[in-house]
Amino acid sequence: MAHDYSIYDVFTDVRLAGNPLAVVFDADGLSDASMQAIAAEMNLSETVFCLAPANPGHAATIRIFTPTRELPFAGHPTVGAAIALAERVHSGRAGALDLVSVLDEKVGPVRCAVRLKPGEASFAEFDLPRRSAKIAAKLDRQALADALSLKSTEIGFENHVPSVWSAGVPFLMIPVHDLSAAQRLEFDANLWERTVPFVEGRLASAYVYCRGGVNHGAKFHARMFSPDMGIPEDPATGSAVAALSGPIHHFDALPDGHHAMVIEQGVEMGRPSFIHLHIDVEAQEIAAARIGGQAVRVAAGVLDL
Repeated sequence: MAHDYSIYDVFTDVRLAGNPLAVVFDADGLSDASMQAIAAEMNLSETVFCLAPANPGHAATIRIFTPTRELPFAGHPTVGAAIALAERVHSGRAGALDLVSVLDEKVGPVRCAVRLKPGEASFAEFDLPRRSAKIAAKLDRQALADALSLKSTEIGFENHVPSVWSAGVPFLMIPVHDLSAAQRLEFDANLWERTVPFVEGRLASAYVYCRGGVNHGAKFHARMFSPDMGIPEDPATGSAVAALSGPIHHFDALPDGHHAMVIEQGVEMGRPSFIHLHIDVEAQEIAAARIGGQAVRVAAGVLDL
């Protein structure tokens, strides 16, 4: 049976930048094993499969696979799938269009807002399905520094220290002193596997971040490494930014109100990505958070299976 698919670059408005994503449409006839095999064949950080929704008012049920396993939730597949499905239905429409859709993911229903503009990269933003929560873990600062080929004094900045957080997918958040440290680090997967804890039955992925960025508009610069997911380095990781909302609020003690920021990632890979994070704080707690970004289609084809 043939299945249409598209390749999108996500968290960018420029083709061949951002994080590439394969979107497979009308995937109801595919088995779990077939989806995993297709994701391995695509060999991108994630491939998303769009199935008919159980709720007819929702846009689709989506399944998200890395080359090695399925994820309950991920940011760039959510943004990319929301845009791909909207463009597929409304392609050829004259004028700008704003719409709201719901994607059913393993983590639960995810509400997305999509803006389509002729001649411009589409934009999508979604509400975090879960608030970021801290997970208790014993961490060795020197061992983390060794795994990143940095000095232990370069781990942490201000009052930010390594910690584990999850908004659906757990990440070991490692603040580093400055942009120089983030750019020159060398990730050692073997040392990482011997050093870090298992979280929710999986080896924790590394999300390294610092203040500032190469782009003057970025509040934070980040890199993500995940041997467990089969991802040597990821150009953009929305689920990690969702988790990052927790330590930003926790360590920076964000005051009540709306906080908008851009996190840049993928710069060292030659695939700069820009992830928009919005955090609403009420009574000193995160009341809501959203992740957003642009995406552009770079290819389309048919899977002959």
